[in-house]
Amino acid sequence: MIRYLKRGASAAVLAEADAKVRTTVEGILKDVEAHGDEAVRRYSQQFDQWDPADFTLSQAAIEAAVKQLSARELEDIHFAQTQVRGFAQIQRDSMKDVEVETLPGVVLGHKHIPVNAVGCYVPG
Repeated sequence: MIRYLKRGASAAVLAEADAKVRTTVEGILKDVEAHGDEAVRRYSQQFDQWDPADFTLSQAAIEAAVKQLSARELEDIHFAQTQVRGFAQIQRDSMKDVEVETLPGVVLGHKHIPVNAVGCYVPG
């Protein structure tokens, strides 16, 4: 007979937790959209106790951080970069700019426009 030492959470408990996470994240995103760097700084302090003068890392800061990594950590990062880059390229290749004239003088379409910079938060 099987004896369970520990059981996973029920589907209802997991669904409730997912809903709470979604609500929390939506609130954070709305706050960042409305208040920009001020909100980012608040969350950086709240979640990571990190309050840098500038959130943009200098090349020197990046190089110093990389020097602190073990060979294994660096390999893992390169592996992850390769995976993300490969999938992103496949996604990009599937999204083509489109322009079509549906009626004389009526032109419809969409165009992908790159942005100069983005932010990324990695918990922990």
